[in-house]
Amino acid sequence: MGARLARAMRNFNLENRAHVEIGKQKPSSAPRHPSSMALIEQQLSNHPETNEVHNKNEELLSLLKDIYVDSKEIPAKKRATSETSKQLQEHRLLKSNLDYELFNITKVPKGKLSIVEALTILNNHKLKPDLWTADKIAEDYCLELKDVKGLLEFFKPFEIKVLPPKQINKELLTAS
Repeated sequence: MGARLARAMRNFNLENRAHVEIGKQKPSSAPRHPSSMALIEQQLSNHPETNEVHNKNEELLSLLKDIYVDSKEIPAKKRATSETSKQLQEHRLLKSNLDYELFNITKVPKGKLSIVEALTILNNHKLKPDLWTADKIAEDYCLELKDVKGLLEFFKPFEIKVLPPKQINKELLTAS
């Protein structure tokens, strides 16, 4: 009940109040100090080209109207970035031979990782640290370098070894 009453009071005569506010005289800039007025006039008289900045130059406008750019070839720099962006897009699609039913994520925003990607990064770095450096991972996955260094330093993937039953018995006996 209180919200309805507050809204009614807030919206009462709203259009009229808006017209009054719009019709008010806009504030003008602060008056210049008399000592600075003489300096400004002196500068304007010494350098009349300063007023040309505010005027349109018809000659330049006519030249600008005659320009038409039609480019079909991608510049080399953009071509290189577009190729890397295609590789990134292909890389960002989650292609994994592991079946993660719970983590059925297909789109990952830039600067973020899915669990599958994080595990893949950690595993790749563990297996081939000279190939999968922090710089390469940061570039491939659009991550910040400090975040990747922290990830590689503080998170380690588990290594699970499944031993056949005969080896388990031998290990238990030797451990005792």
